[in-house]
Amino acid sequence: MTDVNDSGRSEEERDPEKQAAATETEASSSAETPDTDSELQQADAEVKEAEERRQRGFVSSFFGFVTTANTFMVTVYSFLMAMVIGAVLIIVSDPVVRGTFTYFFSQPGDALSASWNAVSSAYAGLFSGAILNFETLGEYLDGETALGRVLAPISETLTYSAPLILAGLAVGLAFRAGLFNIGAQGQVIMGTVGAAIVGFGLGLPMWLHLPLALLGGALAGALFGAVPGALKAWTGAHEVITSIMLNYVALAALGWIIGTKFVKDPDPDKRYAISKAADETAILPRLSDVFGINESGLRANIGILIAIAAGLAVAWLLSKSTLGYRMRAVGLNADASRTAGMSVPNTYITTMGLAGGLAGLAGAVTVLGISPYALTHGVAGQIGFDGITVALLGRAKPGGVIAAGLLFGAMRAGASTMQSIIPIDMVTLLQALIVIFIAAPALVKAMLRLKVPAGGLATSTAKGW
Repeated sequence: MTDVNDSGRSEEERDPEKQAAATETEASSSAETPDTDSELQQADAEVKEAEERRQRGFVSSFFGFVTTANTFMVTVYSFLMAMVIGAVLIIVSDPVVRGTFTYFFSQPGDALSASWNAVSSAYAGLFSGAILNFETLGEYLDGETALGRVLAPISETLTYSAPLILAGLAVGLAFRAGLFNIGAQGQVIMGTVGAAIVGFGLGLPMWLHLPLALLGGALAGALFGAVPGALKAWTGAHEVITSIMLNYVALAALGWIIGTKFVKDPDPDKRYAISKAADETAILPRLSDVFGINESGLRANIGILIAIAAGLAVAWLLSKSTLGYRMRAVGLNADASRTAGMSVPNTYITTMGLAGGLAGLAGAVTVLGISPYALTHGVAGQIGFDGITVALLGRAKPGGVIAAGLLFGAMRAGASTMQSIIPIDMVTLLQALIVIFIAAPALVKAMLRLKVPAGGLATSTAKGW
């Protein structure tokens, strides 16, 4: 009986020492369980706290960035402030809206509603004429209109942007060498002359004719741009004075060239001065043809691709080449560069020549890319002068100039739609306000009470930023 009872008991029950050890193990495991739970809870709390710190750090960093007068935020605030002031001017210039303010205190809703409608309609017209018209998009999706009407606004933006980008690069490149190429307008004019003459004067296949026409425009602009550079290098004449005077020379030369027998259009029915049109083999192909879009009304051509390629080339020149380093060094300190053995006069001539070539290319893209593909007295418009504002907005940097050129091109394209609501001069006013604020960052800082960055405020000089 005793043996049976002993065999029915476990080993721990038969061995007192093992039974005590098992009891201690159970007690220790039961005691460790709450500790493990508390450690997990503590770890979760630490993870949550670290995440909260990270989020607070991001918010703090973002808030610090947007409240500092850095280059990017000054540009953004300049654009927004120009839009706000433009909105005020739209309200003031509208007699209907002004009339609602005569009884503002009795019915403020009328004045606020009329003001909102006037401003929103104007800016919506600017957007729909430059980027996308949502009403037209809806009609296209319903099969009621062609794709060309949907793409027309962005096509116009690209058409206007290409010469603006090239002219902005011409001014910006000179900025980096400490030169103010205010003569870009004259260089653009000479670029149109060179490209047009090659365009109608040579009967060649397109693969050869078009590059030669573009090269003719670039060379004409480069030679014209090198003149103020040479005068500054050899005589010390300020490039601003000489290049301004050369603008008038270029304009007068254009009028004379159009009237010559070789250049003038022989058609007696033409009632205004115009040259012969460029041959079809010298005209820039349209993007719709390049990308296989069967829409004949789109004017955008490969000029925008040429402009972007030129921007990339200028970026490489300034950052990767010896010549670009010499330009930047002379722009920062000509005396120190001269002491270091650099030829400052040669740098001036080379820089102005390259800048003139870019401006001449802008003229070539204009005359070979936009109908009637011929020289007229107003063929260059104000492209060269607009290039100055583009260079200022883009901070004289290739990437910034490309973005600024696209922005101003969009504003120019949208102006036609905006004009049906308010005067087209409002677009010019907006551009001027943007440039004013960008050129005076201290003004933006004072108005918005921004913090001064560690490196100080950027200033607008002929040496870039």
